[in-house]
Amino acid sequence: MAVATYTKSGSKASAPAKLDKAVFDVEIKNHELVKQAYTAYLANGRENLSKTLRRGEVRGGGKKPWKQKGTGRARFGSIRVPIWRGGGITFGPLGEENYSKKLTKAAKQTAIRQALTMNKDNVKVVDSVEAKDGKTAELAKLLKKVEAKGNVLVAVETKDETVVRASNNLENVKLVNASYLNVYDIMNADTIVISKKGLDLVHEWLGVKKEAK
Repeated sequence: MAVATYTKSGSKASAPAKLDKAVFDVEIKNHELVKQAYTAYLANGRENLSKTLRRGEVRGGGKKPWKQKGTGRARFGSIRVPIWRGGGITFGPLGEENYSKKLTKAAKQTAIRQALTMNKDNVKVVDSVEAKDGKTAELAKLLKKVEAKGNVLVAVETKDETVVRASNNLENVKLVNASYLNVYDIMNADTIVISKKGLDLVHEWLGVKKEAK
């Protein structure tokens, strides 16, 4: 399948780029795998910052609040028991929980193929993505000419320092290495702009022939 190609200046090139059907036109029987890859990306990026103190970790409470018998009140050995205000927390997070999720390499690649298939109409191929002297205006001009709208995902073969600097100042634009495409970025993108060499990397990485070796 062919898609329109743009030069590095943003004008349309005469020869269209070809998208490998094994990557951009696969059969999608259900979306469960895409969902798993999406949630796995979020889970693996989650920071474990929540931590509560158990009864033995809360300061104080070494002295029995009142004598065992004769007061008419319930017996307590410490003011740091979980049912008291300021006491320890029962079954709270310890800061050691592991929220990461694992998918096999084959499952990840299949999910990415499915995500690219669902967004193939939003793919725009350019000869190269450049930003002279790291100027934001240069990259913004290119994206405007190729009619990149909404949340834009820019995939390149290598993250050049000037392009990184230019993209950092553009709202709703994310720059990634084509070899590290993931379902989360693909599904959240309204437009996917990819360089020719970046497309070659995607075809090589996700192509069925390579996996068969």
